[in-house]
Amino acid sequence: MARITDLRVFDLRFPTSQSLDGSDAMNPDPDYSAAYVILDTDQDGLKGHGLTFTIGRGNDICCHAITAMKHLVVGQELDKIRENPGAFWRHLTSDSQLRWIGPDKGAMHLATGAVVNAVWDLLAKQAGKPVWRLVGEMTPEEIVRIVDFRYLTDVLTPEEALAILKKAEVGKADRVATLEREGYACYTTSAGWLGYSDEKLKRLCQEAVDAGFNHIKMKVGRDLEDDIRRLTIAREAIGPDRYLMIDANQVWEVDQAIDWVKKLSFCNPYFIEEPTSPDDVAGHRKIREAIGPVKVATGEMCQNRIMFKQFIAEGAIDIVQIDSCRMGGLNEVLAVLLIAAKYGLPVWPHAGGVGLCEYVQHLSMIDYIAVSGTKDGRVIEYVDHLHEHFVDPCVIRDAAYMPPSRPGFSIEMKPESIKEYEWRG
Repeated sequence: MARITDLRVFDLRFPTSQSLDGSDAMNPDPDYSAAYVILDTDQDGLKGHGLTFTIGRGNDICCHAITAMKHLVVGQELDKIRENPGAFWRHLTSDSQLRWIGPDKGAMHLATGAVVNAVWDLLAKQAGKPVWRLVGEMTPEEIVRIVDFRYLTDVLTPEEALAILKKAEVGKADRVATLEREGYACYTTSAGWLGYSDEKLKRLCQEAVDAGFNHIKMKVGRDLEDDIRRLTIAREAIGPDRYLMIDANQVWEVDQAIDWVKKLSFCNPYFIEEPTSPDDVAGHRKIREAIGPVKVATGEMCQNRIMFKQFIAEGAIDIVQIDSCRMGGLNEVLAVLLIAAKYGLPVWPHAGGVGLCEYVQHLSMIDYIAVSGTKDGRVIEYVDHLHEHFVDPCVIRDAAYMPPSRPGFSIEMKPESIKEYEWRG
């Protein structure tokens, strides 16, 4: 019976601002960073790894928040967590004093995501399976026990969730075989950063086409004329038949977003991502009603299942963009997958950053196998940054994520990378 014996935290920062990788209208100079946690156990060689992603300053705050959760984790038995993962999630998020600086939001919730995902890394390693297979092969009743339904039952009850999962049982084995054969399609953002020159933009768009990508995303929102020029270059490079998406990273007022997107409609954008404040449900709904057929996507800064409940149930978005560690890890993501399935909305996870691609491949594969039962109209974001630092980096073949085979959550970093990039002030 394995027991968690220690929690260790590392402040890791990569100098990506030097090359402007990740630059957008809201975040011009990000240094991709990770508040990285290792859970030790009393079983030889069994360790759980997790992280939450930031872009530099403030990463230390997330590290302190993770450390503040140590008393909630150390001493926990993996068998008991496995019996009722939802109860364990409620335990982590219900410390009355820590909850005061949330609840379910901010640095504490980023910390929760790191710790929860590290626990799932442990559970999967102990079972000898990758996370996508561990959860995907669970019974509907077992999956329902992962979710904390608190504050959700007005839109999704445990009984409704169970019915969704039982419906997805049909054809599950065939979907696993399809996934292992074809992978899960992805789109690239690597060409679209605002800091890149026109020449680099054109070259990277062509490289994306040559690599087989059918969906390409561009950053917009800093300057309209600049956006028009860059989108013209991108559309010419990728041709008329591929999907071109645009992402404003929250910079616009609501009416400004409507006007700006209409002026960019010449390039036939498939969606606009994060057009305004990530908390503004009414604003997103107004934008969505005004800019059709362009779709509205958001979610990478949506902090919890309750916010997603509102965005989805109020008809404010077309595409659900969950983040693997801004919410409280796999448990809370699964709640959102179920709500999206009930309302028939596709989930396109946010990725990039440090380790987000490694995380989200598992989440979309769980959705396909056990929740929505489909990959139609769905792709996962892919950004070709920093994968070399991971023991089991994501594998892209023919513009698709191939399912990981190594046990765990694919988030364990190489010891030499941890040592080299640990921030020392």
